[in-house]
Amino acid sequence: MTAPTRTLLSLKRQAAADHGPRLEERLHKVLANAGLGSRRLLEQRIEQGAVRVNNDVATIGTSVGAGDRVELDSHAYVVASDRREDAEVLMYHKPEGEVITREDPEGRPTVFDHLPRLKGSRWIAVGRLDLNTTGLLLLTTDGDLAHALMHPGTALEREYLCRVHGEVPDEALARLGAGIELEDGPARFEEIAPISRGGSHSWFRVILREGRNREVRRLWESQGLLVSRLKRIRYANIELPRLLRRGHSQVLDAAAVSALRAIAGLGAPQPTLTLQPVLHQRRAQRNAVKVRADRPQAWAAGSDESRELAAFDRVRDDHRDT
Repeated sequence: MTAPTRTLLSLKRQAAADHGPRLEERLHKVLANAGLGSRRLLEQRIEQGAVRVNNDVATIGTSVGAGDRVELDSHAYVVASDRREDAEVLMYHKPEGEVITREDPEGRPTVFDHLPRLKGSRWIAVGRLDLNTTGLLLLTTDGDLAHALMHPGTALEREYLCRVHGEVPDEALARLGAGIELEDGPARFEEIAPISRGGSHSWFRVILREGRNREVRRLWESQGLLVSRLKRIRYANIELPRLLRRGHSQVLDAAAVSALRAIAGLGAPQPTLTLQPVLHQRRAQRNAVKVRADRPQAWAAGSDESRELAAFDRVRDDHRDT
């Protein structure tokens, strides 16, 4: 497995004279980049007054930049500029029974339970696979890349293996290749290639150039056919590795990520903003000076000065200046 791309985080406020306009992003986006929840949920927390920026209660539409301080749920963060050389992209072999959501109200396992942990960012799923569909799921830390890969205008290929119940007539294959009308608009298979055909079931390799909800299954269902097994084996130029086991992931190397960005029509990744926690968040203790009557000394509680004063107190009387 290739190690994730190293990321350069900067807490410095950007100087306009040196680097152009200061990078600012909406607060809910920056919170989401840090993996603190979905943008919709975080907007609700902002509306509830649960987020503060530089000691002021944030509102919807608040923007932040590097160096700003953010507080949420009694935790303090500082906004950092993330200038990664390239986005991180992960290939995950999804098994049956997992959903592609961070928190499932029904308590079902999610793909995010098995992904490598990130610091200062989060994995974004490129499209979705339904509960019973297996195979290749791409995830990235770059929201712009995820958006470009999923956008209908990009029209990237998605390749699947399908097991279809019953005998599949040639006329049905012709109609699926020519295009039919679904409830949400026209749809078609870009390519249909038989792998094996029989009376009880048949295997096909199919290619789509869009990713509408359950589109592969609904296309077959339009012909009165039921898909009993469905597995995605390719997304754009990324193929599911043969040795990648179900429930496991593999990081794309830098060259593969660059090629994927080029296919999606993107250039070099742009800096974005995330959050870094403020460590050792403890309230400062009030200093108290106590004087003992038996010997001259000073002691400051809760201060580094106490260690220095204690060292002076241990000096023997015969070594003191007279």
